[in-house]
Amino acid sequence: MVEIIRNAHSLVAYLALGMLIVAVINAFMGISSGRVFGDNDRKISLFALIFCHIQLVLGLIIYFVSPLGMALLGDMGNAASRLTSLEHPLINILAIALITVGWSKHKKEESSNGKFKKIAFLYLAGLLFILSRIPWNLWYPWNR
Repeated sequence: MVEIIRNAHSLVAYLALGMLIVAVINAFMGISSGRVFGDNDRKISLFALIFCHIQLVLGLIIYFVSPLGMALLGDMGNAASRLTSLEHPLINILAIALITVGWSKHKKEESSNGKFKKIAFLYLAGLLFILSRIPWNLWYPWNR
């Protein structure tokens, strides 16, 4: 069961990162072109948010169900263990919090430019956090 969830976590990561990158690029293009924040812009940002939250839930399930998740917390001297058991989950929770704040803040903005800015900068910050703590050597399919 844990292996199925771990594979889903790896596969959903592609969707989450892809949608997040598309949302950030779309928001910066919206800022630079001065276009009106439309329904398609809202959907792109929303799908990025949804996939990131699905990814978080899958990751938390793995963390608390896997016997390795909690056991590695005692081994903070090892950089690889620290990355997977502490840094990766903590930084990604912060990243998804930033993305969620970006979504919430954009809804309160009146101007299209303000909406695009909230999405662009907070989603970009979340994306950079996520990219900084991906355990690249363990990520599917390279570890297979």
